[in-house]
Amino acid sequence: MVELVTIGTFLVAALASLFMAWAIGAGSSGSTPFAPAVGANAISVMRAGFLVGILGFSGAVLQGANVSEAVGADLIGGVTLSPMAATIALIIAAGLVATGVFAGYPIATAFTVTGAVIGVGLAMGGDPAWAKYQEIATLWVLTPFVGGGLAYGIARLLRSKPIRESTLIMICAALIGVIVANIEFAILGSGAGGASIAQAASGWLPGSDLAGTAAVTGIIAALWAGMIGFDLRGNIERGERHFLLILGGLVAFSAGGSQVGLAVGPLIPLSGDVGLPLIALLVGGGFGLLLGSWTGAPRMIKAISQDYSSLGPRRSIAALIPSFMIAQTAVLYGIPVSFNEIIVSAIIGSGYAAAGAGGGVSARKMGYTVLAWIGSLAGSVIVSYVGFTVIAAVLG
Repeated sequence: MVELVTIGTFLVAALASLFMAWAIGAGSSGSTPFAPAVGANAISVMRAGFLVGILGFSGAVLQGANVSEAVGADLIGGVTLSPMAATIALIIAAGLVATGVFAGYPIATAFTVTGAVIGVGLAMGGDPAWAKYQEIATLWVLTPFVGGGLAYGIARLLRSKPIRESTLIMICAALIGVIVANIEFAILGSGAGGASIAQAASGWLPGSDLAGTAAVTGIIAALWAGMIGFDLRGNIERGERHFLLILGGLVAFSAGGSQVGLAVGPLIPLSGDVGLPLIALLVGGGFGLLLGSWTGAPRMIKAISQDYSSLGPRRSIAALIPSFMIAQTAVLYGIPVSFNEIIVSAIIGSGYAAAGAGGGVSARKMGYTVLAWIGSLAGSVIVSYVGFTVIAAVLG
């Protein structure tokens, strides 16, 4: 029988996790996916907050396992997070993110949670997981260049129109179709592994699994391109707004799959003591994301969509395509990633493709944002390390 003390400590950590999930939903995962669409006047702020909550919950349940397990077990070596350590890490990280939400600046959630878990882990006597840190740092450093560069290139193509605009958008839709066909879902796999839509459907076709997967991928890509192309034929501006909303929904789904791990990951070492499966943690974390998106996201949606750049549909499409690609890469490899960094970098890239210096991007605002990212990572490590050390000494 599970001891009451164990249940009590888990509940305290779970409450901290729920607060963290709310802060994430109100901040990065709730505000960034539809911010370009709001900036392009394709959807209202309140409707965006509602949709991102539903889609984020779905992504958390269906794709949240990889990042959750990485945050819970791969950031520190030699020790397992105690209930007190998990609670301290979650409260400190959530406090920093919530401060960013109410101050109107996008604090990078992945930075704060990663730093907080590392800080308490080191304070417990754990060893740095250098291999994982290198993997995480590589994605964090490359994100602004890859995301911003791709967004800039797509926006320039849409602006200069070396080929017909509708044709280019159909090509982009086909690319998105390829990615969607190959996203892994736990419910489609057998055993511990997941499977993509293309892999699951390949068994219906003759030939090898590889050939079947390629054929299904091609069919899905063609369907995506065909549907978007048909919509563009009636009214190209309306078709662009519809495609933009689809992209926002896909990014919101991906945000749930990635960001829920930042909230529930520290609970994984504790869940076994109370017999709680991972899916229950993902559902609880997804519910916290949903609440945050519905109650706190509109403020940050407005801040990102209006303060960073005045986006039109074409530049918004250019920003969301690389955002979706990077987000799914992070989910696949179980790397905690900041959606603020992804979206803001893409907005800058698409913004600079516009006429005029900077394309409407506020350099001063971006400078403060980058400093907030760096400060949140370093600060969360230091505060969590000191906080755990002091509390452990007081409690003996």
